[in-house]
Amino acid sequence: VQLQASGGGLVQAGGSLRLSCAASGSVFSIMGWYRQPPGEQRELVATATSGGTTNSSDSVKGRFTISRNNARKMVYLQMNSLKHEDTAVYYCYAKTRFTGREYWGQGTLVTVSS
Repeated sequence: VQLQASGGGLVQAGGSLRLSCAASGSVFSIMGWYRQPPGEQRELVATATSGGTTNSSDSVKGRFTISRNNARKMVYLQMNSLKHEDTAVYYCYAKTRFTGREYWGQGTLVTVSS
């Protein structure tokens, strides 16, 4: 299984970014995004099941939107109205359908300047 994330970068507060993650090697029941702010623990951002059910943290609701393309094994995170506190390394996450194993991508850095 491989997860390849892309789309991070530097953006001003109030701006937008879109993260993408390409998965391969299995069928995934859940795909999503976690993040790790500097000096803090990794935390949930948003997840999406293969059936379309989504879950997101309260801190990003109304600003971030997760979407998924099952056929292409892609998951996206549209981030709008970015805040300085959104600065973090964002990790793509996937859980395989048949074994339940969890995988992580390499991380992509999002820096929001205030």
